[in-house]
Amino acid sequence: MFLKNIRMIGVLRLGHRVRRDKRISTHVFLTARALGANFGVFTGDEDDNIINSLAETARIWGGSFKVEYSGNYVNTINEFKNKGFKIVHLTMYGLPIKDKISELKCFKDILLIVGGAKVPREVYTLSDYNISVGFQPHSEVAALAIFLHEYYEGKELDIKFPEARLVVEPQEKGKKVLKCF
Repeated sequence: MFLKNIRMIGVLRLGHRVRRDKRISTHVFLTARALGANFGVFTGDEDDNIINSLAETARIWGGSFKVEYSGNYVNTINEFKNKGFKIVHLTMYGLPIKDKISELKCFKDILLIVGGAKVPREVYTLSDYNISVGFQPHSEVAALAIFLHEYYEGKELDIKFPEARLVVEPQEKGKKVLKCF
């Protein structure tokens, strides 16, 4: 993976609800993995399906992305703060990404927080930055993708995942997947 061991970016997904969010939470972590994040953590309902799905994705498509469950978002945020991570909450109520991205690129380790159901007020105060990719309602997947694209300046689109068993060969038409066993 590009920038390996240079930067560590994690994604904390708040308030996962098994009955309602299984696809969106999975998509948060698929997007995080594909666009250069190193790991994911989720709170809310415990759900082994998310953990297993992302482990299987990494096994087949390469890389070392892992997802864990946390029963307490405050403890998780504080744990990462104590490790030196900058805490960046992606919210439509934050400061514009275009005004803060240069500053954020200076940090080696970042924990990105994306919401689910109503985000507790405490998240806004625990975060070092509250950043917006737009001021209209939008999905956490969109916010995450835009943030990572801005942070990595488009270089995330060229990631090569080590130990991939399947690799897409780009085609103008049709689909071609190479097996690399």
